[in-house]
Amino acid sequence: MTEDTDNTAASLPFFGIPRLVPLVRKYRKALLTMIVCGLFGSVMDIGLPLLQKYALDHFIGGRTLDTMPAFVALYLAGILFSSAMNFIAGSYAISTEVRVNRDLRAAAFNHLQTLSFDYFNRHGVGWIHSRVMSDTGRIGTLVSWSLMECVWHATFLVGALAVMLAVNARLALLVMLILPLIVVLYALFQKKLMEANRRIRELNSRITGDFNEGITGAKTIKTLVIEDRMADDFVKDTSEIKKTGIRAARLRGAFAVTMNLASSLALAIVLWQGGFLRASEVGTFSLFMSYAQGMMEPVRWIVDAISDVITTQVNIERLTRLLATRSDVTDAPEVIERYGDSFSPKKENWEPIRGDIAFEDVSFRYPDGDELVLDHFSLDIPFGTNLAIVGETGAGKSTLVNLVCRFFEPTSGRVLIDGRDARERSQLWLHSAIGYVLQTPHLFSGTIRENLLYGNPDATEEDVRRALALVSADEVVARMEKGLDTDVGEGGDLLSTGEKQLLSFARAILADPRILVLDEATASVDTLTERKIQDAMKTAIRGRTSLVIAHRLSTIRNADRILVVRNGKIVERGTHRQLLDQKGHYYRLYTRQYEDEATNDLLS
Repeated sequence: MTEDTDNTAASLPFFGIPRLVPLVRKYRKALLTMIVCGLFGSVMDIGLPLLQKYALDHFIGGRTLDTMPAFVALYLAGILFSSAMNFIAGSYAISTEVRVNRDLRAAAFNHLQTLSFDYFNRHGVGWIHSRVMSDTGRIGTLVSWSLMECVWHATFLVGALAVMLAVNARLALLVMLILPLIVVLYALFQKKLMEANRRIRELNSRITGDFNEGITGAKTIKTLVIEDRMADDFVKDTSEIKKTGIRAARLRGAFAVTMNLASSLALAIVLWQGGFLRASEVGTFSLFMSYAQGMMEPVRWIVDAISDVITTQVNIERLTRLLATRSDVTDAPEVIERYGDSFSPKKENWEPIRGDIAFEDVSFRYPDGDELVLDHFSLDIPFGTNLAIVGETGAGKSTLVNLVCRFFEPTSGRVLIDGRDARERSQLWLHSAIGYVLQTPHLFSGTIRENLLYGNPDATEEDVRRALALVSADEVVARMEKGLDTDVGEGGDLLSTGEKQLLSFARAILADPRILVLDEATASVDTLTERKIQDAMKTAIRGRTSLVIAHRLSTIRNADRILVVRNGKIVERGTHRQLLDQKGHYYRLYTRQYEDEATNDLLS
């Protein structure tokens, strides 16, 4: 797992804000309404102390109540108007926050579906999860509540200072002496807060990964008896985030306390200078007292808003970096224009797939590798061919399949599907014609029926039953109390590995693919079921091009062609009989397996 960092951003105030603009542009009407209502509400809050000044100067200083009814009506109207504006602004802030969270999470999740396997090989579940869930939540809060409150408090602060300057410039200038202090303090605290919060986000990703491993690997943890080790690792990570969190909280606390002290100085200045005002200026004294006290909350809020922006810059950087990540396998713009993409396919333009495959002078190295796995490799796989790929564990058997399925792109050369470069058509066009049975089967949460229909949503009950029977999975369903409506659990954990394998095989067959890929599909089933699947495969591969990755060589003796992979290279090719006659690597593998199987049968 890797972690992205951006040390440059840490030294630049509000570096992440420009990246946020494209993400929230669609909410500009709601944001504008929220800001305008907040401004009106803030202006009314600025005006109320002026009405208080008028009351003191006119009703008490002038000893008259001639305008009292109008004053009361105006004062009440001002309070009601301010409350209404703040209510509307708050309502828009809530709805904007929810919509931003929803849309950003949907955008991040959908973008993840377009990335190649290499991305998920390099990034852990916890790392990705924190960006999709945690980072989007912080951004949603920033562009809604933080923005609205910042507008309200900044308007009040600026408006109050402007009124004070108009009423008594000398006293206002004395109060404004605290502003340079705030700027200096911000410059001192900003970098340290940014670094601390970036570290917290990284640790949070690691802890999420610990949770994921602890849950998904529960059986392995128990069988290895490493609960104490896992607990120690988790405590170590949580202790580190605790220390970092306390340090960040202390920094924020010191920042806030210092800001509160600075804002309290404004009140002290007013109290000090108020003693020099004349009795006729009691309204001015009240005005300055109200503003000095009212300025404390805006100053605190602006400080918090600055802290939030500093903190959320990390979230913005991480999310925008995820959304800006481009897959190693992409369709050209002209291909998307004709065939559509994964979310908007133009199936009316899709040509039918026959299933002819060819490697034309293909060289390939993995994105993080230096050595060529394939070097000027060529191979024709006509429609209907049963091609087997064999080799020892870790030899690189999946490379050819990954290239055929466009999980990776050739470093040079071409992979042809029906005589055309696979890159001339969309990935979804190709994937829709491939049935893939993984060595480690995966089922989605839901029922057996729902999982099977992922292969073909339009399949009838008869189609489902036929696919199950073809791979002997009907016996699995028959044992279930609820049959096809049996819940499989998260990831299919309520079923055995063999049962999941059979259902995965049935799901692939139900899709009626032109290209069938079996990645050691019988590795997790017993011998009897394996033989049933082998018999079923004879029927299943008819009318299809099949690529079979096999560890048990006895399962592929009837393949039309066998490729032998060793150390990432194809070292032999031919039929079962031809390879045995060569007495090469395949011969040694087969002989060793045959002897092991014979020995096991004898001991049994």
